[in-house]
Amino acid sequence: MIFIDNRQDKIEVTEKLKNTIETVIEHALKEEKVEIPCEISIIFIDNEKIRDINRENRNIDRVTDVLSFPMLSYPNGRVFKEVYLNYEFEPSDLDDGNLVLGDIALSLEKAKEQSVEFDHSFLREAAYLTVHSVLHLLGYDHMEEEEKEIMRKREEEILNRFALTR
Repeated sequence: MIFIDNRQDKIEVTEKLKNTIETVIEHALKEEKVEIPCEISIIFIDNEKIRDINRENRNIDRVTDVLSFPMLSYPNGRVFKEVYLNYEFEPSDLDDGNLVLGDIALSLEKAKEQSVEFDHSFLREAAYLTVHSVLHLLGYDHMEEEEKEIMRKREEEILNRFALTR
């Protein structure tokens, strides 16, 4: 299940945007071998709100584009398909039978700014940030150069399925 909540009024949230985000999430989960019913919540916010969340949760007082809040723990350098593929989850990991993967906070305002900066569509930027965040929920990271290369490659492989080019 994918829950989308719009809590901003600076960027229009169209059905096309919502459908694209849902489709991209579903495809990313399939590609990453998440074969059990699961739940992801995504909230659309503006730059002011994401700055507040970034400051409160990471002690970084600046605007960012997307924040991920995974609900599962991963051993260093491991991802969902390496750790949880045949795992039996605890009832506390589930909500009505769905595995709770986590939450995503996406600044549509920042996504719009970056789409202009990188000279591609807003829809492409929002989809990219969503895939990026879903991969974080599944254990990917980009703190080390090797991890960053692996994550960037997976982002592009997943996005290539869609006609959302740079």
